[in-house]
Parts: sequence; structure tokens; C-alpha cells
Amino acid sequence: MTHVIGVDLGGTKTAAGVVSPAGVVLMSETIPTLNLAGGDAILDATAALIAGLVERAADAGISVSGVGVGSAGVIDAVVGSVVSATDAIHGWAGTALVSGLSSRLSLAPSMMRAINDVHAHALGEAWLGAAAGSSSSLMVAFGTGVGGSFVLNGAPVLGHRFVGGHVGHFASAYASFDGSPLPCVCGGSGHVEAIASGPALYESFLRFGGSAVEALDTRGVFALAASAADAFDGGAATASADSRAAALRAIEVGAAAAGQAVGGLINVLDPETVVISGGLADAGELWWKPMEFALRQELLAPLVSVPVVRARLGNTAAIVGAAKLVLK
Repeated sequence: MTHVIGVDLGGTKTAAGVVSPAGVVLMSETIPTLNLAGGDAILDATAALIAGLVERAADAGISVSGVGVGSAGVIDAVVGSVVSATDAIHGWAGTALVSGLSSRLSLAPSMMRAINDVHAHALGEAWLGAAAGSSSSLMVAFGTGVGGSFVLNGAPVLGHRFVGGHVGHFASAYASFDGSPLPCVCGGSGHVEAIASGPALYESFLRFGGSAVEALDTRGVFALAASAADAFDGGAATASADSRAAALRAIEVGAAAAGQAVGGLINVLDPETVVISGGLADAGELWWKPMEFALRQELLAPLVSVPVVRARLGNTAAIVGAAKLVLK
């Protein structure tokens, strides 16, 4: 029985696994992404990662017939190249991803496919995760950035120019402060990502009067908010009242912006199932409850009962989804 390799190539790490036809990840490895070294260095390291897994699989009597890659950036899924990318990976834009890897691996380009990593993540969840069995699913991930994918009949909708899924980059009523739209990492302003991502939530905490000493990052904001909840319940809290209040407000605003955005997308796309993923989705009820409340407030009447669920596959989702691209 033939197997394939799925690769999840992100801005900080690259993970790959040998995947069975049933979607089981049999063995996997992870390496740091050489995000400052340029496209050729990343291709060299990724090819070595894949070759090592092919060798491990062969030692176990497993043949590998293809490689699927989910990569950061806008990916031309027809030719397998990087159309554009942020500075998270220097020199990644313009990289010939599929042909570069296939030449390094002596593997025919026809045995490889590549798409954006969020699309791969959503495809994994649609195949075997939280949206398994659904004819259509919308997945939105809230973490370092905000991204998404609409999977229809087992295939992610990529868009004419492969930019489909950039759901962090439309206007949000929440993305302003003192009457001015908040700047977005894309160069625009007033976008969902500027208020609903993890880094944006931390910036909101600081704007609302929180102390950078008491919370060093977004995780610290959630810890402060949890301590505030404990204080309200009669427990002890050592942080200042101003920082605890700022933490609660930042989470509430960021979650509401996330929910409003997803609710609007549901109104447009009418998916059978909605999957919420990313670090913020995993942060607990402090974020989830206001997010889902805002989402459901946004929905048109026929959509009020749409299932909204957390992603299930965790770190293997994009590996499984990328593998699905080449599994027969």
C-alpha cells in the first residue's frame, strides 16, 4: 500500500510526516524554518527533511509515492510556486516550490502538489477533523495572523489568483482607536487582523492601559484576565486592577471582532460546518464565549443553528491536508 508525505512549511518551523491512505501520520519530524536564509536554503532543508522520512519509511517497508506541501504565502497551486509572501520568510516570494523540491529529490513534479498552509490545515479538518463528513466547511484560524479557507466538496476554494482565504484583510468595525483605523501588517488599515490576531490583542491590552511589565505577550494577557476572573470570584490577584481590566477588555474586543468577522463570512458562504482554529481558539472560554456570542449575533435567521466547533487535529492538520492533495 502506497503512502505519501505531507509537509507543513511555516514561518518558524517545518513539519513533515508519512501519511497512510487513511490519513494516519505514521512518523513525523520537525525542523526550524530557515526564514532568514532565503528560498534556496529553505528548499535544501525541506528536501533533506523529506528525504530522511522517505528513508525511514523504506526501512519500515513503506513506499512513498508523492509529496504534498502546505506552505506559508500565496501559493500558485497549478505550478506550485510562491506568488507572494510576508517578511516572515525572507526571499520566499518567487520561489519555485514544487520544481525546486522535485529536482532536489529526483521526484517527478507530477508527484508533488502545493497550496497555502491554511488551506492545507482546513483540508485536513474537512477530511478527518472537526468538519469530517460535511459537504462544505469554513475554517478560520486566529493566531499570529488571521487566515481562513472555504472547503467545498473536498477541495479548498483558492480563488482565481490563489489569494482566497485571506479573511483577515477586510474591514472590521472594531479595528480603530480614538477615531483612527488601526494599521494592519498587510499595509492597509482597519482590517480584522489588526484587532483580532494574537499580537493585535496584546497591542489592545497596552492601548487600554495594561502594563508591559505585568504581561510580556498575549499569553500574559490571558493569565492576567484569568487572575481578574479569580479576583471577581473572591480569589487572590497580585496584578494591578488597571492591567487586569485592560486584559479582560482586550480579550473581549478581540474576540468580538473575530466573531463578527466569522459571522459575516457565514452569511456570505453558508457553510455546513464552521471550524475555529489557532492559538486564540485554544485559549479557553475567556475568548471563545464572547467570540461565539458576537458570531451568532451577526447571523441571518436561517443560519442561527450552524455548528461552530473547535479544530480537532492540532499540529497534524496541515500535514494531513497536504498529504490529501496527492493521495489517490
